[in-house]
Amino acid sequence: MKLLTIFIYFITLVLSHALVAAQQLPINDFAPQSTEKAKPGEEEAYSAAQQKLNANQFAAAASGFDQVARMAGRHADGALYWKAYSQSKLGQRSEALSTIAVLRKGYPQSRYLKEAAALEIEVKQSMGVAPNPDAVADEEIKLEALRSLMNSDDERAIPILEKFLSGNSSPKLKDRALFVLSQSSSPKAQELLGKIAVGQDHPELQTKAIHYLGIEGGRANQTLASVYSNSKDPEIKKSVLHALMVSGDKDRVYAIARQEPSTDLKLEAIHQLGVMGAHEELHQLYKESNNRQIKQELLHSMAIGGDIPSLIDVAKTETDPEIRKSAIRGLGISGGRESAAALVSIYQSNADKETKIETIHSLFIQGDAHDLVTLAKAETDPELKKELVHRISIMGSKEGNEYLMELLNK
Repeated sequence: MKLLTIFIYFITLVLSHALVAAQQLPINDFAPQSTEKAKPGEEEAYSAAQQKLNANQFAAAASGFDQVARMAGRHADGALYWKAYSQSKLGQRSEALSTIAVLRKGYPQSRYLKEAAALEIEVKQSMGVAPNPDAVADEEIKLEALRSLMNSDDERAIPILEKFLSGNSSPKLKDRALFVLSQSSSPKAQELLGKIAVGQDHPELQTKAIHYLGIEGGRANQTLASVYSNSKDPEIKKSVLHALMVSGDKDRVYAIARQEPSTDLKLEAIHQLGVMGAHEELHQLYKESNNRQIKQELLHSMAIGGDIPSLIDVAKTETDPEIRKSAIRGLGISGGRESAAALVSIYQSNADKETKIETIHSLFIQGDAHDLVTLAKAETDPELKKELVHRISIMGSKEGNEYLMELLNK
């Protein structure tokens, strides 16, 4: 018994010494937060400082974050970053740079270092010091420096940016660099963007450059037209058509739709005209075409563009049953009371059963339970009535369900 007591005492003594030793170890500021323990009062102080920051009370925020940083707890590195941020907002630029230096030296693994580096560039720029991307090792920070330099000295930044695009950066970073380039109105920047769009430099970025030229529009559309004419890649040509649609250049897209010998590209141009709502152009192309596939795509594009009068006209006058059904489908896609009324009229005046079934489907697409019920009540053909009831049964509308109950109670 005495030996057991001594053994328990010994184990307790060892554990107590281990606990004391553990308490004397420095806290690992960079372990996952779920495993950290905040210093007493740290969470409250950090939260209070954040509230001051959110309220734009930067002096109080800087003081609060300084208090948290001095605790050297789990939020110390974040507190230093936000202290520097608050100081920069107060115009205390030298103090902000000093705080960033303390963060970088005291917490070399902090997740706030990249944000701090970007803040440092911004602060220095506000002091009249132009950023030097070549002096930065981290590529993301280099890109931030390039962005800042483009805002103040794009003539100097463009060669560095071009070098960055030619390097071994990740596609994501190159894409972001290209975006930075696209934001400049400098002739040199636009010249470089145009070269990339043509595929002359950095072919892996060609599609993105074409997209950015489309966003710019205006004179950039001339470059896009040149890319389309000179490229032999159908996918690049499709990218140009999309870019021209983004820029709103109906005339160029319309010209391509009329002149393009490739059916696939002609169909793509027609689709983009539909997205642009080019009613007159689509109507003219329809009158000129004798190709069923192209006519069907034109009708689909009319539906996308909301050209209901043209769709109604084709649906009521077209003799080709397949094209007529395409027009009816287009009315279903377009929606609205005008198209619904036209569909009911087509159903009631047309004897072709397939046309009637297509009309039922289009009213169903529109969610027009009222007109479907009206047609079902008047329909005497068993096959058509069955189709009408089937569509009504899966719509779940109140009026439709009441009609179904009437049928069940007969």
